[in-house]
Amino acid sequence: MDKRYEVYALADRHFYDTPDRFSADGREHPAPLLETACRTVPEGWHAARTGDWLMLTPLDTDGTPLPSPAQGWKIHSSATAANAEQIARTVWDYCVPRRIPFKFVPGPHLLHLRNAKYAGRDTSGKFVTIYPSDEEQLQRTLDELGELLAGLEGPYILTDLRWYDGPLYVRYGAFARRYVVDERGSLVPAVADGSGRLVPDRRAPSFHVPDWVTLPEFLQPHLDARNTTTTGELPYRIEKALHFSNGGGVYAGTDTRNGRRVALKEARPHAGLAADRADAVVRLEREKAALERAAGTGVVPEVRDWFTLGDHRFLVMDFIEGSPLNSFFAKRHPLLTPDPSPEKVAAYTAWALRIHAAVERAVAAVHERGLAINDLHVFNIMVTPDEESVYLIDFEAAAPAEDNARQVVAHPGFFAPPDRRGTDVDLYALACLRMALFLPVTTLFVVDRGKAAHLAEVIAEQFPDVPRSFLDEAVTEITRDPDAARTGDGTDPPGAGRHGRTAPPVVPGDWPYSRDSMVKAVLASATPERDDRLFPGDIAQFSDGGGLGLAHGAAGVLYALEASGADRYDEGEQWLLHHTAPPPPGSPLGLYDGLAGVALVLDQLGHRQRALDLIAGILQENWRNLASDLKGGLAGLGLVLGRLADTTGEPDLRRHAAEAADILVRRLGEPLPDTRRRAGLLRGATGPALFLLRWYEQTGEARFLSAAAEALRRDLACCVVQQAGGGLEVDEGWRTLPYLGDGSAGIGLVLDDYLAQVDATGEGSGSPTRTADDGREPAPPGTASDMEEFQRARSGIVTAATSRFYAQPGLFQGRAGMILHLARSSAPGATPERLEQQIAGLGWFAMSYQGQLAFPGHQMMRLSMDLATGTAGCLLALAAARGAERTAHLPFLPPPPAAHIRGSVT
Repeated sequence: MDKRYEVYALADRHFYDTPDRFSADGREHPAPLLETACRTVPEGWHAARTGDWLMLTPLDTDGTPLPSPAQGWKIHSSATAANAEQIARTVWDYCVPRRIPFKFVPGPHLLHLRNAKYAGRDTSGKFVTIYPSDEEQLQRTLDELGELLAGLEGPYILTDLRWYDGPLYVRYGAFARRYVVDERGSLVPAVADGSGRLVPDRRAPSFHVPDWVTLPEFLQPHLDARNTTTTGELPYRIEKALHFSNGGGVYAGTDTRNGRRVALKEARPHAGLAADRADAVVRLEREKAALERAAGTGVVPEVRDWFTLGDHRFLVMDFIEGSPLNSFFAKRHPLLTPDPSPEKVAAYTAWALRIHAAVERAVAAVHERGLAINDLHVFNIMVTPDEESVYLIDFEAAAPAEDNARQVVAHPGFFAPPDRRGTDVDLYALACLRMALFLPVTTLFVVDRGKAAHLAEVIAEQFPDVPRSFLDEAVTEITRDPDAARTGDGTDPPGAGRHGRTAPPVVPGDWPYSRDSMVKAVLASATPERDDRLFPGDIAQFSDGGGLGLAHGAAGVLYALEASGADRYDEGEQWLLHHTAPPPPGSPLGLYDGLAGVALVLDQLGHRQRALDLIAGILQENWRNLASDLKGGLAGLGLVLGRLADTTGEPDLRRHAAEAADILVRRLGEPLPDTRRRAGLLRGATGPALFLLRWYEQTGEARFLSAAAEALRRDLACCVVQQAGGGLEVDEGWRTLPYLGDGSAGIGLVLDDYLAQVDATGEGSGSPTRTADDGREPAPPGTASDMEEFQRARSGIVTAATSRFYAQPGLFQGRAGMILHLARSSAPGATPERLEQQIAGLGWFAMSYQGQLAFPGHQMMRLSMDLATGTAGCLLALAAARGAERTAHLPFLPPPPAAHIRGSVT
């Protein structure tokens, strides 16, 4: 579970949105501001909102910003809710008369989110940033402002060096917005090194002085003080970090006095805030009290110690041997195969029912001690090595049952509605657990609790031995309305969910009606009045340029609408044209994450000059240093350059595309790194294989086909066969992935096209070489073992793409990607029947938006309309499978020739 999504789910009940649009009533309006943020801008100053910040810049006599350094030592101040107004006012009153640029977080809600439990550790605590002109002004400001703010508290800023005991900190970094391609091929904020070369501005959660920078002498005592606090004198040997959050860490260790294995939980003061504003220290105190109250029940860890190190609090508990319940889905769940045997389904059902009963007994034991757990979910339930008994962990949200308190910390898939209080919160979680053990998609209930009834029907069909009463009781608990205001009988009306939604009017497979409904949902969600995004989608769209691109932005949705046969959305095209004239600074350059993809779509929609302008801007950057991948690197850029060279006849574009191809061939000839490599269509070697395959088709040069084969071999070397179902999936070390974006299905797309190309030229499988009919240079013969490996892999990928269950619906990380793969694959096993099963399974995730068919995005806490994660991607996949002409496709991955299509689903 990616905790970043919880913050973006607070602002709107339907879609992910920026925290500064927080709205309790579902309407968009600005969050409250600090009084200082509402001050009149002083004469000779300019004020502007930039993301979470209000920036104030002094102006020269001609009205332009005063010249300032591009980088240097900057000052940060942290703050708490209690002193934020005072600190903002003090900094304003200090900096304005001295003409020092500064910025601050203008609202209390935004400050809370920066310090929340799962906020980014690299930005945690940063409330104010001040930009001194030189080291002399740096020291004077620290001395003078430090005195003014002495005694005020705030969370520790992990990236910085603290100035005495107050809220001020310092770090060397960028002042101006400059960017560079880093060693991973991504465009990131930059500073200039000692030779003037731009390098990444390191922002890890630890203090760091760049190699070419000398620490000012007056800061040395503060660095020495920072280094005096260590764990060396503790009676515990810390062996492994288990988890980090903004509130602190959890560590596994050993008590050196007796050899007992322990877990140490750390809490940072003023950080890791919960919804009730309690910081990590307060929550750890609550956990200690709760565990001591539940001591001796045999279902919670026993408390062993409680101490302070520096200003961090630590709770020491018994280390619980076993695994969290969520880890058992990959081990045991029978729907992770295409055709689970009835025996395996029955065995899993019996185990899941036993585990749920064990959890119910454990919860009852805690309730008997007068406690409400308030944060029960599959990550906080530990299953012992015998896979029968359970322990409950993480009691920082627990409260006395008599308090009848609301939930303040929760996993989204077990988040109780506001009307549940006290032990009723735990009963709701137990009901969700009944569903999650069989279909772990209960996060959908955050969007619409009415979905529980539909999922119960799916579970009953897939797991026939689950008692119907077990499911009916869960649905009743999840959907009940304690006030019975809507129906008079304590239940929601049929089809109505948390927000009174009704069921979607059509199922995904009901084409073309489902297409029309999805298009209506997408267009109904459009916000052309906004500048940051046109269509709601993944949280990635709120990064630099994210609202424009192919994966998460306007370009991807416009592409899907056009590919599925929908009418042109002229207002959306004009929005994209307006917001690329010019594009925002720092916009990524690639096919799926940036401007190359925007250029491709604009050219396809007839806006060629704007497409060429965007490409010209990309070519002014250091594009040759981009990573090799398809998402944001050379493979995607090369494909776009080649396409625009064809459509425009521009020879320079073709020359640059050829250069990109040569660079990729050269890189494929270099030794592989020792580190674990990414694999898959978007970020693995399969993206370069796609470009090189298409470049071979353009040039006929056999070396590009050979290089494409080598790239595919590299990604297949990162794949493993799943023991349970025999599917071939990408191995990431801690998980395996079958998906289109980062998993094996994306490799399968290009593998299919490679084998079709080799077959068309008579190469491979030991066949004799020959010259292609078009007079091209003969392709090098693939060895029989190569072709056998590719054919085996192709078959294994189809198996991976035909499982009964996928955790999400999206195109790049969910079931829609499997539909797209099966719709275009000619591999044995990619049958119309298998495709039909996946289309039906997509309906498990179907939701309603304004009465139309829509789908949830990544993490499934909100709906999404984008291509990578949401409704537009599902639309594209269904168009590829159900469209009359079967022509819908991802860029540069058109449907194979009709002779290679095994059949169609009508």
